[in-house]
Amino acid sequence: MSDKKIELVVYGADQICPSCINSPGSKETYEWLQAAISRKFGETGVHYKYVDIFQPPEDEQSQAFVQRVFDEDLFYPVVVIEDEIVGEGNPRLKTIYKALEERGLNPAV
Repeated sequence: MSDKKIELVVYGADQICPSCINSPGSKETYEWLQAAISRKFGETGVHYKYVDIFQPPEDEQSQAFVQRVFDEDLFYPVVVIEDEIVGEGNPRLKTIYKALEERGLNPAV
């Protein structure tokens, strides 16, 4: 694997998605994903980013995706790997692991 890190972005909010009652919050999901991915793949290889959909950063890419979350009524948190949505609402680790492996990340030994 090269030195290039795979970008994983979690788009979420402090308030829980109205359709996601009893699901963990976006920040908890973000932290949980970091821990789970680190256990399986090690500490390197993934660059994590959290974007609050109600206070997104100024960059165009974040702004455009946040608009998409609202336009398409996506359930947040929305997990995006390299511009592909791999989970929304209550994301599944198996799907996220598969997406990372498809991009060349190998489980740690």
